Amino acid sequence: MQTLEALSTRLHTTGEIHSIVRTMKSLSAVSIRQYERAVTAIAEYERTVSLGLQIVLRDGGLATRPGPGTAPAHGAALIVIGSDRGLCGRFNDRICTAALDWLRAGPGGEVRQLCVLGQRAAARLEAAGHRPDALFSLPGSAEGLVATVHAVAVEIERWTSGGTGAVSLLFNRRAGAALSEPTERALLPVPHDDLDGLARAPWPSRRLPIFRMDRARLFSWLIGQRIFVELYRALAESLASEHAARLAAMQRAERNIGDLREDLMGAFRQMRQEAITRELLDILAGFEAAQDGDTA
Repeated sequence: MQTLEALSTRLHTTGEIHSIVRTMKSLSAVSIRQYERAVTAIAEYERTVSLGLQIVLRDGGLATRPGPGTAPAHGAALIVIGSDRGLCGRFNDRICTAALDWLRAGPGGEVRQLCVLGQRAAARLEAAGHRPDALFSLPGSAEGLVATVHAVAVEIERWTSGGTGAVSLLFNRRAGAALSEPTERALLPVPHDDLDGLARAPWPSRRLPIFRMDRARLFSWLIGQRIFVELYRALAESLASEHAARLAAMQRAERNIGDLREDLMGAFRQMRQEAITRELLDILAGFEAAQDGDTA
């Protein structure tokens, strides 16, 4: 049976844990908002890149599609976005399960590369027999998204130079009630339907812009910017999903801690009352013994 001192210590520890959980909830809520704003901000740049591709592909430009966006796939590569930190439920389990399914049934080829963002996802995949060829840490805030995306883009360029033609991206994103739903996007080759749609899309104004750069070089550069946008958005959505999963986990933990504190407080009050009762009985017994002694 626990003593009053032990119950008091447990109540104090539970209170400290509750304070930590509340702090983590606040941090996750703030982080979700900043990554959602990052997704909104990149949308305007994506529109600019799409308009640039639309101009390059007009008037027969589609027939001269150069660069990595349309190269034949001689190999396959996969980029997986997980997390560096825990306490986010089954966030990493879901994305690693999807990655293992892709690795078992994904496109074949002479070259197969695996790039992972997040230490915890990397550890799970390595335990399953798939050691990452490249590993990156995740940024701690929205300000670090650009640097991380540039580092991954350099890795993709190295792959394509070495013969890899197909690059896929796997990440968790929020979808409806689901806090982390694995999502796959093809980075390379760029789907021809997307390029065809841009080539046929009407221009939003009555004047067409002109460009003096070589069409092939400009197209290749715009494809690189398209990849940057896709990586940036996927990374921001994944981090928002991670913090949403962590927020939900902390909410569950807060409820459990609240229930535990109530149980501990009830046990503490009952034990304290029993101790007080015993002390009163001891006092009464001593008083009665003293009266009996005086009478004798």
